[in-house]
Amino acid sequence: MSKIAIIGAGAMGGATVEGLIKGQQFKNEDITVSDPSQAVVEKFAKTGVSVTTDNKLAADSADIVCVVVKPWLVEQVLKDIKPELDPKKQILIVIAAGVKSESIKEWLGEQCPPLFLVIPNIAIAEMASMTFIVPIGASKAETKTVVNIFDEMGNSLITDEAHLAAGTTLASCGIAYAMRYIRAASEGGVELGFKADDAKRIVMQTMKGAVELLEASGLHPEAAIDLVTTPGGVTIKGLNEMEHAGFTSAVIRGLKAGAK
Repeated sequence: MSKIAIIGAGAMGGATVEGLIKGQQFKNEDITVSDPSQAVVEKFAKTGVSVTTDNKLAADSADIVCVVVKPWLVEQVLKDIKPELDPKKQILIVIAAGVKSESIKEWLGEQCPPLFLVIPNIAIAEMASMTFIVPIGASKAETKTVVNIFDEMGNSLITDEAHLAAGTTLASCGIAYAMRYIRAASEGGVELGFKADDAKRIVMQTMKGAVELLEASGLHPEAAIDLVTTPGGVTIKGLNEMEHAGFTSAVIRGLKAGAK
């Protein structure tokens, strides 16, 4: 079984570690977490994973090195661990929005292992991420290895680097957009007379049901909507009122803004 190092265990890195712990791809002792925060290190040490504050040590001991830091820190971290990287034996995964493969290869030179640009979302902690994977100079076997890791923690899609920004706004940012709908609908539920916790529970279960129905039926969303819109009924009246307020347009504009 391979060993994996997660360098940077903030929000996304920490969520990734939580997903890896819940999965079956790695034993806990084969997962190394490196982070400068002692609190973060102590938190994950309790789960049985290896922990360190030394990125070089983490990189040196892993078959798969996963760098999950803020975009402006990627260059510094990669240059720091560069002497420990072995392009013949390791795979490098970089999870950082907007960091280009050209820059990474320039920073690492001949020390750059087969590279994967990866963008999951925070639902990876619950094994429910939508993850985008861009292989750079990787073999089919190496790509299969990385896809298997992220497929276990949700669903993944191999794409090209040109579409990574669009994938980021659609799924990584998109989970926040979905949560904003939950908040808005929950507040509407309170105005309709439900207690706040009950309204949130109703809306979340309704969204879960919508997703499961679409997955099971394979229907286009609009075809599924037709099943519940009685002519002259309350559903179509509510939908049309939302459209008058710019619902679809607002969603598309928000996605396009995020992609910029």
